[in-house]
Amino acid sequence: MHTVITKNFDYGEKEIHYLKNADPVLGAAMSQMGKVQRVVIPDLFAALVHAIVGQLISAKAVETIWARMQEKLGAMTPQNIAIQAAEDIQSCGITMKKAVCILNIAQTIEQGLLDLQELYELSDAQVIQKLSSLQGIGPWTAEMMLLHCMERPDVVSWGDIAIRRGMMKLYNLDTLTRKQFEEYRRAYSPYGSVASIYLWSISFR
Repeated sequence: MHTVITKNFDYGEKEIHYLKNADPVLGAAMSQMGKVQRVVIPDLFAALVHAIVGQLISAKAVETIWARMQEKLGAMTPQNIAIQAAEDIQSCGITMKKAVCILNIAQTIEQGLLDLQELYELSDAQVIQKLSSLQGIGPWTAEMMLLHCMERPDVVSWGDIAIRRGMMKLYNLDTLTRKQFEEYRRAYSPYGSVASIYLWSISFR
């Protein structure tokens, strides 16, 4: 079985210290929780497929489907996925729409029309723009790529329900406006990604 290689998001004392000073409420939660690990997928294509699978379904469901995909389809490379039938991709437990989207992206890369490596040279906003131009990819999926693959340091996604829920729990809020969200996001910057890692954990506690 071809298993996709993963690692933990790389951060340390510098980021933790900064966030604790920038936001005492978050800081107190961080002290209580200790270091929280977040698994990332360094391979751009595998991470993109994983992000598409993860759209609008629970983390637990993603885990099951992801394991099944690797078992059934083999290597998570554009070369291998481009030659699969959409039905075979779908049979791993995803919608036909997602299966077609994954197949199209694999074929676009294989035909040389998309070079994922170029993403490393772009700013966060440019990466979001470039990926969002692909069918089936929106800003949230692109932001998950920035954090869960490219390990960009300052990603806090308004489109992520769990992040918003984590904020509401952390600050005891009944509702969260976009304006409040932006204020918190600015406070976390330039280490928003580490704040996101904690907010995810808080939202599921």
